[in-house]
Amino acid sequence: MENNMVMVHEIPFPPEIKTTKPLSLLGYGITDMEIHFLQIKFTAIGVYLDSDVVKHLQQWKGKKGNELAEDDDFFDALISAPVEKYLRIVVIKEIKGSQYGVQLESSVRDRLAAEDMYEEEEEAALEKIVEFLQSKYFKKDTLITFHFPATSPTAEIVVTLEGKEESKLKVENKNVVDMIKKWYLGGTSGVSPSTISSLADNLSAELSK
Repeated sequence: MENNMVMVHEIPFPPEIKTTKPLSLLGYGITDMEIHFLQIKFTAIGVYLDSDVVKHLQQWKGKKGNELAEDDDFFDALISAPVEKYLRIVVIKEIKGSQYGVQLESSVRDRLAAEDMYEEEEEAALEKIVEFLQSKYFKKDTLITFHFPATSPTAEIVVTLEGKEESKLKVENKNVVDMIKKWYLGGTSGVSPSTISSLADNLSAELSK
């Protein structure tokens, strides 16, 4: 199995994972930031999708990866496609859970506010996520996963810290769940351009089969 691993900046990702069914690694990349002229890598990301997703993206058949990467409608269709999605995020540079939580919260809140969807229920759901992440410390190689089932508008966040049992949180607010997907998979507004570019290239190849 080791030999089949896909290396994302020295971090191995399995080419397939099994949830209720096998999901394929169709995009990967990193989040990074320039600090004092140094490129600091924070996390490596793997995007696993049910291969049925291509059935919902047929209108983009024949488009090249670089065209898809610039097409937010394509990524909106990907996000709303009724198929299982799974994000596997591995920490490269250690970070407090509270810092990661604040990034997630502010990005999701800004997106909801922009679409006039930020109400008390959304605020409460976001607070729960921040609280869940607050006390954790993400060392290098900490694993964070987001599982989005095909059939329900929920998400399960799982954090696996070294030497500790994994902890889980279920997010049941559909608007918040949708905006978490957009944070990672939102085309030109996604948090990781390298992941978006990789997804676009791989889905372009899948669509041309």
